[in-house]
Amino acid sequence: MRMLSTWTTGLALVGLSMLYQPFAGAAPASTPGERVAAQAAVGDSVRSVGLDSLSDLSVKYPGGVTGYPDLTYQTLLGYRPMTLDLFLPPPSYDKKGPRPWIMYIHGGGWAFGGKRRSAAYLDWPKVLASIAAEGFVVTSVSYRFSNEAPSPAAIQDVKAAIRWLRVNAAKYHLDPDRGMTWGQSAGGQLAALAAVTCGVKALDPPARVDPNAPNVEVSASAPKGADAVSDCVQGAVAWFGEYDFAASYKEHKASANAGRPDLMSLFLGCQGPCTAEQLRRPSPIAYVDAKNPPILLMHGTDDTTVDPAQSKAFEAALQKAGVRTKLVMLPGVGHSWIGKTPEATHHASKVALQQSMEFFESIIGDDAKQK
Repeated sequence: MRMLSTWTTGLALVGLSMLYQPFAGAAPASTPGERVAAQAAVGDSVRSVGLDSLSDLSVKYPGGVTGYPDLTYQTLLGYRPMTLDLFLPPPSYDKKGPRPWIMYIHGGGWAFGGKRRSAAYLDWPKVLASIAAEGFVVTSVSYRFSNEAPSPAAIQDVKAAIRWLRVNAAKYHLDPDRGMTWGQSAGGQLAALAAVTCGVKALDPPARVDPNAPNVEVSASAPKGADAVSDCVQGAVAWFGEYDFAASYKEHKASANAGRPDLMSLFLGCQGPCTAEQLRRPSPIAYVDAKNPPILLMHGTDDTTVDPAQSKAFEAALQKAGVRTKLVMLPGVGHSWIGKTPEATHHASKVALQQSMEFFESIIGDDAKQK
């Protein structure tokens, strides 16, 4: 029995030796498993894993613009990684110095949508790339939806993305002091809120966490230095957003009771009736003061999803505080610039882009910098 045991053990050791031969280069890989294993590069720990072969994907757009999809700007424990798309201007702009930047924030009732969609524009990334072709670094960000985490999670994510851009300013050749937020509907609210809450600690993103676990698939929640940079912006463009939840809450509750989803209460995180603080915290109008940066507001006169009175009241509050602001009401169109005819929708959608682009140029463009 002892001889049999010794013989069996020896055979097992020979089998193990043969199994590991492809890794040591002792014999050419011949089976699919051996070939796959032989080609696999392995680091010393999970923490040594860095950029993979999909991390540097890029898309070329007209005018020399390069787009980088799905760059991770934040990884919070228990949530999907938060990503952004990045569009870099053509290299010809390098000689003009670090570039101004624009951060687009999508709509969707804080519960739907995505960073590659906006209103009725057929190819939104292509629109963003056309802006980058004019010399801007452009980003489009994702954020946590209200069913994942209610307010203030979404604005904290937006601010985390702003900090990510500033930490990576040198890498992407952008000017940290020339940035604006821009959004539509729910994204319009977030763009405006980011603009008027510079330095508001209650809306800060979570502090950076570095788990330092070599054998678990975790990574730092934010890049090094994120906690030390500002989340302030130099201006904002907001399309048909909510700016005063206290004013619109009752109307939304009535709609929800009539069978429509109560997206507002979900976003606000209300368990039962919303409190005054839950209504105030995400309302841009609650933070208006003379230090706010310039803001362009745009709204359709026929909007039945978000009352145009929201933009009018916000504009009045900004003007009263002495903030540079402008309200553009587009006649005959509703939410997402949808008109009664395709021609009306097309016209309003293009006017909105043109007006927004002119505002960007006036606040953070190269000519504005020289004034």
